[in-house]
Amino acid sequence: MEDRPPRIREEDLRALRIDREQEGTARTRPRMWIWGGVGLIIALGLSGFAFLRWRAGREVEEVVVAEAVRRDDRGERAVLTAGGYVIARHQVEVGSKITGRVIALFVREGDFVREGQVIAQLEDSEIRAELQRAEATLAAARARLAELEAGSRPQEIERAQAEVARTEAELRNAELNWRRLQQLAERGVVERQALDDARARYEMARAAHRAAQESYELVRIGPRPEHVALARAEVQQAEAAVRLARAQLEHTLIRAPISGTVLDRYVDVGEMVTIGFTSDRGAKQALVSLADLRDLQVELDVSEADIARVELGQSAQIVPDAYPQRRYRGVVEYIAPIADRQKATIRVKVKVLDPDEYLRPDMSAKVTFYEKGTDGRTTRPVVLVPQSALFIRDGRTLIFVVRDGRAVLQSVTAGREEGGYREILNGLQGGERVIARGWEKLNEGDRVNVRP
Repeated sequence: MEDRPPRIREEDLRALRIDREQEGTARTRPRMWIWGGVGLIIALGLSGFAFLRWRAGREVEEVVVAEAVRRDDRGERAVLTAGGYVIARHQVEVGSKITGRVIALFVREGDFVREGQVIAQLEDSEIRAELQRAEATLAAARARLAELEAGSRPQEIERAQAEVARTEAELRNAELNWRRLQQLAERGVVERQALDDARARYEMARAAHRAAQESYELVRIGPRPEHVALARAEVQQAEAAVRLARAQLEHTLIRAPISGTVLDRYVDVGEMVTIGFTSDRGAKQALVSLADLRDLQVELDVSEADIARVELGQSAQIVPDAYPQRRYRGVVEYIAPIADRQKATIRVKVKVLDPDEYLRPDMSAKVTFYEKGTDGRTTRPVVLVPQSALFIRDGRTLIFVVRDGRAVLQSVTAGREEGGYREILNGLQGGERVIARGWEKLNEGDRVNVRP
């Protein structure tokens, strides 16, 4: 028998046949997983990028920061805080004692001047001419007085004596002639008319002789005391006129009445100043305004209900609104003896004990009054931040601190408020930059742009 190969059944061939659809499906599945992973990575990248853009869009453009200030507190308790304005104890407006035109100005606003320093000059040509005339009148009056006080000169006395001798000789001659004609008239030799003429000449000679004697006595004795007194009065009058002219000449130089700083200048060269009525377009009364900025006060109106907390000599702390980080020591120096009925307040003035160049007149400031007699208490460190920087969330007192350009939440323990600042008893060391404004929409870690 021949060996025949085994018969292959048709069902066995179908089992060995490769299914093309299953082969395509098997090849496609790994590719789908690969592309799915790539898509997932791209989606995650886009999501991260979108998140970063979203975080960048939430960045606060501007926040206002302030430094947490650390200082030593003596434990004094504030009893009252009130607002007022800085004033200079000595502030004057420098004017002129005479009317004139300004020909020179030697100061500008902000210059410091000392007492007696010349700050301006007025035109003085007319006053100088008046002074020269007064000096000439004085010289004439003094010469007249000297002449009267010196008395008569020897030559004048000799001339008066010669006049007396001459009139005496004429008197004797007239008397002899009259006697002779009288005897002749008794004999009937001469007429009565000739006798009368001779007698008249005798009387005239006697009168002339008497006048010559009186003139001689006046020359010998000298001027009358009344004439000398009159001459002295004329000299005094001329001296007063000279002093007046010199004083007016001195008044053309405007000098600083106190040492201080020029706050304002009201005139320019060429303008008129006067001592009378002024107008906006006419002559000015004041040239400059001066104030001693080394002696400052804070003037404030305290309510009648609070005035019992204020007393003379009481210590205080002054915080200007323009520089809230700066503090000045003060003491109550003045309490008005009368109240303002309209406002129901009493005026109080607090002397600034340590003024500097930051304080200026008319600045607004807060004054905190402390209990009197508490200066000897033990000091303790205190950190102060603006009141506006604090807020409460979930029952906690929080504050935002700027670190590396980001807002970081910090929990703090707050103490008393003082002049717009708040004590931080725990949570800050001092020197941190805290966000005083613009924190309302911030979250932990947000980037911030800092405005000083």
